[in-house]
Amino acid sequence: MGSEEYVVALDLGSNTLRVTKLECWSGRFIAAYEKIVKTADMLERTGVIHHEAVDRVIYAIKEAKQKINFSDAKVRAVATEAIRQALNSKDVLARIKKETGIGFEIILGEEEARLTLLAVKHRLEKLHFAAKDFVLVDIGGGSTELIFRYGEEVFSKSFPVGIVTIAQRYETLEQIETALPEVMLDIQMYCAEVYATKGRPEAFIATAGTPTTVAAMKLGQTYENYDAKKINGTSLKQEELDLYLKKLLSMPFEEREIMVGTGRSDLIAAGILIFKEIYNIVEFESCIVIDDGLREGVALDSCKE
Repeated sequence: MGSEEYVVALDLGSNTLRVTKLECWSGRFIAAYEKIVKTADMLERTGVIHHEAVDRVIYAIKEAKQKINFSDAKVRAVATEAIRQALNSKDVLARIKKETGIGFEIILGEEEARLTLLAVKHRLEKLHFAAKDFVLVDIGGGSTELIFRYGEEVFSKSFPVGIVTIAQRYETLEQIETALPEVMLDIQMYCAEVYATKGRPEAFIATAGTPTTVAAMKLGQTYENYDAKKINGTSLKQEELDLYLKKLLSMPFEEREIMVGTGRSDLIAAGILIFKEIYNIVEFESCIVIDDGLREGVALDSCKE
């Protein structure tokens, strides 16, 4: 097999390492791996990625290599906001490369938005989704991307508002809720600017861990039995977010961790508040959730090369 037959794409986010393998000729994703690594843990306070976080990333990459065959594929690995922000990013990536053989490139928010849009468009086509104009929101661990697509025209911007950084900046959910309108003012202004010239698009699409987790709760899935195929195309109304946040917060801690994944419950709660504010900003009452994101976009883009 030539190396162009398959691509393995790795996306090192602020909270999660996500890996996928794509068969180029068929456009089929044939393997996937995901692990919570908490890359951005304590980054908000210290400005650096801690060695324990790097240990978790290295362990996860090694585990991914045991589950997915990298040897017959072209490998492309990207890192996003946590590594973009960290003062020690060079050392972190050098250590990861030395111990795993995987060299990560730090991509800018604009490139992250382009690749995420590529993946979402690919999935929407497979779902025979009709809207040509939509706003796509990617709520990550360290940043949120707002992407507007009007036919072939695309406008996008990345904002340093993410579920990990927000969860670690404030003590309580009440504090987060109070702070968000101001914290997200830049997002609000950018959206208003685009709408003023282009008008409101036909649909609102959401991707990344928070929307997919809420969609999974709606479908009765847990972190362990999560099924992306069923998540894709799920519709979520803004008012449902309050319902699932209440449900999450009323569960005993152990049950909550089973539902959304170990170490994720605080983040998802903060994420739901960010997600809720996004509905207000983009002026939609419901959205369509898509599981595909940056890792799938990296794979699709690498197959085209």
